[in-house]
Amino acid sequence: MRLLETVLPERLGRGFRWLVASSWSTNLGDGLLLAAGPLLVASQTRDPLLVASAAVALQLPWLVVGLYAGALADRLDRRLVIMVANGARALVLALLCTVIVTGHVNIAMVLAALVALGTAEVFSDATGGTLVPMLVDKKDLGIANARIMAGGVTANQLVGPAFGALLFSVAMALPFLLTTLFVLMGVVLISRIGTAPGAVRGDVDTHVRQDIAEGVRWLLGNPPVRTLALTIVVFNVTWAAPWSVLVLWSLERVGIDEAGFGLLTTASAIGGLVGTFSYGFFEKRVRLATLMRACLLAEVLFHLAMALTTSAWVAYPLMFFFGAYAFVWGTLSNAVRQRAVPTEFQGRVGSVYMICVMGGMLVGSLLGGLIAGQWGLTAPWWFAFGGAGIILALVWRQLAHIAHADEVAAAAA
Repeated sequence: MRLLETVLPERLGRGFRWLVASSWSTNLGDGLLLAAGPLLVASQTRDPLLVASAAVALQLPWLVVGLYAGALADRLDRRLVIMVANGARALVLALLCTVIVTGHVNIAMVLAALVALGTAEVFSDATGGTLVPMLVDKKDLGIANARIMAGGVTANQLVGPAFGALLFSVAMALPFLLTTLFVLMGVVLISRIGTAPGAVRGDVDTHVRQDIAEGVRWLLGNPPVRTLALTIVVFNVTWAAPWSVLVLWSLERVGIDEAGFGLLTTASAIGGLVGTFSYGFFEKRVRLATLMRACLLAEVLFHLAMALTTSAWVAYPLMFFFGAYAFVWGTLSNAVRQRAVPTEFQGRVGSVYMICVMGGMLVGSLLGGLIAGQWGLTAPWWFAFGGAGIILALVWRQLAHIAHADEVAAAAA
């Protein structure tokens, strides 16, 4: 009981504990797929374009239906939306298991399943983030987001991929079957959170397009939240540029072999776990604006250090450092946004943020490949260092207002 109180304090509420349990369960399933999905694709084709298409199949739905998913989260019963979306994911996974077991699987079926899974996950994720501010007081949003992210790091990056690869080696369908069960468990757990039935906005007689436009206008009309969104876009562009060629950089620049490359991700995940569990300590002792500045400055310095290093013994600690500050930033930026955005706009504004993340990553990945091809594998790190540094200098003073965006919104209201 003392451990439970430390990890999930009672003041966060029983409903939040059910939400965390559901999140951890589905994240474990997603972690299994992180390894099993690419292995399944590779078992069906060695065409680089088709292999790359598998990653696009999971990311593209955010850019296509993300705004629509956010609007539905504000129009419908949020708990029911998540249950239906995850139920659809479980159905797709069950069908995929069936075609694998019967020997009828092919690359077209796999890509179609990935598109369907990615689309359902958009609706689940766009709505899931709206439940936290409904269940937890504003002052506890930081620690609440930290606990959800800690589960995601552990299940999605540390435990899940390793077991997913192991299970795939035993039986190709096994990780997909277990993921189906974990997703269904998540549906059962989230049904217990006890939020009031129905939509947060009551009766809605507007078109979805109008709802989306209202959400975008709200974001554009709130300077701190708008600046935070723009900062996230740019920092995801600069981050994704070197990340898109990280495997080549590690093999050719630093001299890390294939097994060692996997440990880079592990080091980052361990750092993320430390960062999320340390978040409460920092939030109590450091001003929010100072913490935001420290995280973004750490990002700039991380890019510089990675550009300069040629040693694996330096790369691993740097990846641990990256994971630690990146997850503190993710926790803090989510909490700042959730405190500022009214409940009835959480879904729409949150979906815009996710599109900023995915769009920034897509642009950054393309730039990273182009820059590396033209100027070498170290060049994307220098691009990231310069770009992130310039943006940080531009928003440095504004971070004081962003950190307290809820107070700015309340004053404007």
